[in-house]
Amino acid sequence: MDNSSLPDPLKKPYADPALELRASDADRERVAEALREAYAEGRLTADEHSERVDSVYAAKTLGELVPLTRDLPTHGQVHQAAAPAPAKPVFRTPEADPSARQEDPRMIAVFGGAERRGRFRAGAWIKAVAVFGGVEIDLSDAVFDEPELVIHCTAVFGGVEIRVPEHVTLRGGGIGIFGGSDIKQQEGTDPAGPVVTVKSVCVFGGVEAKQKRPSKLKAALRKRLED
Repeated sequence: MDNSSLPDPLKKPYADPALELRASDADRERVAEALREAYAEGRLTADEHSERVDSVYAAKTLGELVPLTRDLPTHGQVHQAAAPAPAKPVFRTPEADPSARQEDPRMIAVFGGAERRGRFRAGAWIKAVAVFGGVEIDLSDAVFDEPELVIHCTAVFGGVEIRVPEHVTLRGGGIGIFGGSDIKQQEGTDPAGPVVTVKSVCVFGGVEAKQKRPSKLKAALRKRLED
């Protein structure tokens, strides 16, 4: 096949490993459609269009498709959809920590209080119920065994307070009947860190969840160590 009308990059090797991936039928159709539009707009002659379309359906890799639209305005838009998505950070399972205690995931406070803090293992869920009482959960030093911890909160004439460390992502929401929840949704500083999702039902009560910022002294010491 005579490639004289094709852009020069078609004849050059590609350094990007992503361009060596096999092209799908959808990839070929996307490029063919862009060529049809270019021909209709008068950007390609009939011969150029025919030659490039033949090259599209003969292409085996993404690298063979890219040069076929390189001299067209829609080039970036056409091939952006074919680019592989960047790999997402993967949650790291913590190593065995004998100092972390195992706790009952159910916390109930009726006309009283329940508190959980320190070094404990946080599994996939915690259920907190406060009836004319209060529940406090501080996850600052917790060991997360799962990528997501869901905390189910029920507050009836009571309250639930939750604190998470900076590296943890906080999400959630709930239902309030003469009550409400204040969940300050924020992304954690560690992309591979765990996610805490708070689901609340409040009846004449409230649920509060937010990230716990380190003290100024701890923050200064950490910054000095990083520098």
